[in-house]
Amino acid sequence: MRLFVAGLSHRSAPIELRERVDFARDGVERALDALMASGVAREGVVLSTCNRAEVYAAVERDRDAESLARFLSEYHHVPHAEIAPHLYVHRGAAVARHVFRVAAGLDSLVVGEPQVFGQVKAAYTLAADRGNTGALTNRLFHAAFGAGKRVRAETGLSEGAVSVSYAAVALARKIFGSIQGRTVFIAGAGEMAALTGVHLKAQEPARLIVSSRTSAGAESLASELGGESLPWPDFRTGLAAADVAVTATGASSAVITRDLLQAVMRERPHRPLFIIDIAVPRDVEPAAGDLEQVFLYNIDDLQ
Repeated sequence: MRLFVAGLSHRSAPIELRERVDFARDGVERALDALMASGVAREGVVLSTCNRAEVYAAVERDRDAESLARFLSEYHHVPHAEIAPHLYVHRGAAVARHVFRVAAGLDSLVVGEPQVFGQVKAAYTLAADRGNTGALTNRLFHAAFGAGKRVRAETGLSEGAVSVSYAAVALARKIFGSIQGRTVFIAGAGEMAALTGVHLKAQEPARLIVSSRTSAGAESLASELGGESLPWPDFRTGLAAADVAVTATGASSAVITRDLLQAVMRERPHRPLFIIDIAVPRDVEPAAGDLEQVFLYNIDDLQ
């Protein structure tokens, strides 16, 4: 048996491609089923985050690596020729080096971010619980968890670690200026939105508005942040009021179109709107950034 990993990340592929190769869109469970049914992998783990899509597998033959690489394009119905220049494939010890770096946060968009360790652990646990792992992948991932913990315990990496959410707020301050006294709108109520909200609250905005497709989530996050919640059907009201907007909804396609944002901007002439879209797939149509007084940034801009 041989260990391989095939994937792409923020280091190898632009967001325009990463959002098309998103295992989370239809559920990682379904991707695992497809991987094991393909006959390529004897053991398998699928890792899907906002910045990477990777398949770890124990296979019978070296030539199965090509089939593993093609699994990413075939599963997502993307021509392999479009994905191939951005793919990386590692074998054996190189797989271990790679996943150790990922688990430790060394390969992250924001070096040292702590969230990725939990994401790797969740991906492995899901595969193990479904009986998709075995001797090789079990040993690989348990070693990676040990390596990730040692890096944080024995080096200074975690002392300066920040997150994508922190970087998003830092970008807002750099481009927009002080957030103090401004109105902030957050679309989404998941982990990324919540972390961003905590950092935004520390900047002392005058208003903090939260809207989510799940009203209970929006109400809970708004209460935690000392802000106000807004029903999802009315989220454009939050956009119209905001100086700074952060989107992290987890939707499978754009929820803020150019036309919608154009209508919103008509309600607030001569007021700039700074938007940071940290979702993958993106929440905001890229063309919306062409609108007058709209300053749109996505997760790749945080690099």
